[in-house]
Amino acid sequence: MEADEAQKLQEHAEHGAHESTLRPVAFTMSVLAVLVAVTTVLGHRTHTQAILFQNQATDQWNEYQAHKIRSYDTSLMEDLLRVTTISDKAAAAKIANDYAEHEKKWAEELGQQQKQAEALEQKVEQAEARADRFDLGEALLEIGLVITSVTLLTRSRIYWYLGLVFSVLGVASAASVLLLK
Repeated sequence: MEADEAQKLQEHAEHGAHESTLRPVAFTMSVLAVLVAVTTVLGHRTHTQAILFQNQATDQWNEYQAHKIRSYDTSLMEDLLRVTTISDKAAAAKIANDYAEHEKKWAEELGQQQKQAEALEQKVEQAEARADRFDLGEALLEIGLVITSVTLLTRSRIYWYLGLVFSVLGVASAASVLLLK
């Protein structure tokens, strides 16, 4: 065996040994990439859910407003009937009674619609809070992934450990969604 071949074998063995010490780093990067993808998808879905709840709340408030306008118009018509001279008092009383029944019914419905709209607004706030946690988790995981990848360039494990710290914080942020009501 020549000296040149022996040196090449030694360099190859050293290179292989150095690569084997970086395998955990490469594996960590793979896991972090998957976690970033999952967190991103969950964040996007949560943002979409918040938008859908907001649309439902807006629709509910629009329905509430339409009923409120009809109730007000009915009240005005009732007032008008009270001050107008009508020859058929029985018919006028029946119309006024019908208007009063409508107003009573709409007053109940208005309260229910207002509660429904407020409940939907609460769901919007909850979904936005969850989405914010997923967004923070995604950002921290991405930072952890990038810092961890610096380990491959510098061969310094301090970057791997620092990347793991950011990654744990990212996972904690994403997992904290489960603590929200």
